[in-house]
This record gives sequence, structure tokens and C-alpha cells, in this order.
Amino acid sequence: MSAKELSPNKKLLYLTGVFLAAYFIPWGAPRVAGAVQEAFLMLSEYAQQHVILCLIPAMFIAGAITVFLNQQAVMSYLGPDAKRVTAYGVASVSGAILAVCSCTVLPIFKGIYKKGAGLGPAVAFLYSGPAINILAIVLSAKVFGWKLGLARAVGAVLFSIIIGLAMALIFRKDDAKRAADARMFAGPSEKPSRSLGQMVVYMASMIGILVFLNWASSKGGSAFWDAIYSAKWWISGAFAAVLAYTVVRWFQKEERIDWVIATRDFSLQILPLLFGGVLVAGFLLGRPGHDALIPSAWIGGLLGGNSLFSNLFASVAGALMYFATLTEIPIVQGLLGSGMGQGPALALLLAGPSLSLPSMLVIGGELGWKKTLTYVGLVVALSTAAGLAFGAAV
Repeated sequence: MSAKELSPNKKLLYLTGVFLAAYFIPWGAPRVAGAVQEAFLMLSEYAQQHVILCLIPAMFIAGAITVFLNQQAVMSYLGPDAKRVTAYGVASVSGAILAVCSCTVLPIFKGIYKKGAGLGPAVAFLYSGPAINILAIVLSAKVFGWKLGLARAVGAVLFSIIIGLAMALIFRKDDAKRAADARMFAGPSEKPSRSLGQMVVYMASMIGILVFLNWASSKGGSAFWDAIYSAKWWISGAFAAVLAYTVVRWFQKEERIDWVIATRDFSLQILPLLFGGVLVAGFLLGRPGHDALIPSAWIGGLLGGNSLFSNLFASVAGALMYFATLTEIPIVQGLLGSGMGQGPALALLLAGPSLSLPSMLVIGGELGWKKTLTYVGLVVALSTAAGLAFGAAV
């Protein structure tokens, strides 16, 4: 039996769960039937809006990191023994440049983690990608006021570093053992077949495609930003032309095949968990503006004031919901209009974009559930504390 093959007892347990769900859940009840419809509508929306433009480019970047990026270089900048200022600075800035949603950042996180990045810097990158989105922060200040926008910006930057450092400290023994294994199996360093400049152009062209394909409109909030948005297909096409040139001229046929195989393997690992997580999230919470099994009015009614419970509930609800890039702003705007307090609003803005139920499933498959639950707990706890402090201050 392979390491990943399910044991007969686990197979029986899963079949029993499916049987109990089929037997006891009242699928014909209007609320449940509506939730099932919301689950598949959310999956359809996710497939149409995020898989082709977001996930597929991210998968190719992750495959390139795994196949072509020098392991020693990754470990020197992001490994457990790297200087903290360098490691966490690189991780935070790299994540912020991408400015992607919580699911799109996952393949790239898996790529750098498999290549030898330390747990702390890898987690800092994992948080910073969705959380430190410059346009989202600017729009937050425009829509919610400068105080909430500034609090979101400061909190997101600090959290990426604090959470990364905390994860590295808590799991330092596991990280040290993993780093030793990485050094042991890295093998002798070979002279790269491409120059550093060529690799920079190759990787930058893929990152450019990912960033500009998903460039969002500011809805009139920034003329410069909207000018880029209007030209995003031309800019993306230019990056695609550069990528095609680099792949044809600088890589051998065997290397291109290895890259495609690595991308395929990442897709097979991540997509089933993401799709399953999106279905569950849609079944429980529905799409923005649509009710599913849990009515949105219940959530809105629990977020008023600035109590510990309201901030904790906002953090937990945000961590479970899936937010596509920038969708958290109209959702929070609607909740504020329904009576949500300023503190819970900040808590949701700090926890929501960086986590989702689908992303938790993928992170759990990579890091294990002990590390994943610790990461989720840190995000929720820090977001709750920030919401309480901000609510008290304003």
C-alpha cells in the first residue's frame, strides 16, 4: 500500500459518512435545496472567474519554482538559517507584489516550501499575498475612511511577520529537522544552465501575467489604476510574448516537459481540495448577497458593537468564507450598513482575505493539521485582538 492510499477502515468511515448524510439530511427542504444550489453556483462562479486567470498561471509558477529554482538559493534567502530581516522581508514583499486571493497563493506557497523555504517565511508569504493588496487597502480607506484603511494596512504587514515568526518558534524543531533533510537530499550544486538574468526574466514574465490578468478596476478610485486596468490584456499579452520567447530559446525540450509535469502534479494535489472546499463554503454560507444554509442575517446580527464575541465571530466567519480579490469591501460595506461595529469590520478584513475553508484544506494537506490549525488560530486571535483595540480607539 502506498503512503497516500486510504486504508480499508478509512474508506469504510468515508462511505459511512456519505450514507449518513444521504439518509438523514432533508435534501428536499427548501433551505437545504437552496444551499445545494448555492454550493454549485459558487463552484461555477469560482471556475469561471478564478481557475483560468488565477490558478492556472499560479500552477505554472509553482511548477517552475519546483523544477528550475535553485534549492540552495531558496534556502539562503528563505530558509530557517537565513537572516530574519532578509527572509521575512523577501516573503512579505513577494506576497504583496502578487496581491492574489487566498486560494491563488497556495500553489506558489507549496512550491517555495517544497524547495526549502523555512516554515516562518513561507507562512509570512502565505498570509501577505492575499492580505497586503495595495488596491484593496486604498479602496478600504476610500470606502470606510482613512482610519480603518490605515489600520488594515498596518495590521496586515505586521501580522505577516508576527505570524511567520510565531510559527517558526512554535515548530522550530520540526523546521530544523526538515531543513537538515533538505540539505541531505539536495545533492551537489550544479552550474545552472541559465544565467540569473534569464531566470529573472522567465519568472517575472509569469508573475506579470498573473498580476495583470487579475488587475481589478478601482471603480473610479484611481485614474492611474484604472488606466492600467483598461490596458491589462495588452500588458498581459506582452508578458506572454516574453514568456514564450524565454521558454523556446532558453529551455530544452526535456526541461519544458518536466515543467508541465510539475504543473500537472500541483493541479492534481490542489484542485480537488479547492473545489471540495468551495462546495462546502457555498453550501454553508453561499455567495456574497445570497443566503445558503446559514442565513446572512444571522451573521450580520452577531457583529454589532465591539465585544470580544463580535470580534471573534467576525474573525472566525471571515476565516471560513471565501473572498475573491476585493469582494470583501462591498461585503463589509453592507455589513457596516446593517450595524456591524468598526472593530469587527477590521477583524473581518484582516482574517477574511488571508484564509478560507478551501485554502485551509490545501494548507492542511501540505503542513499537516497541527500546523494548519495553529496558523488559523494565530490569524483569528490576532485579528480579534486588533478589532478589539481598534473598536475601543475609535
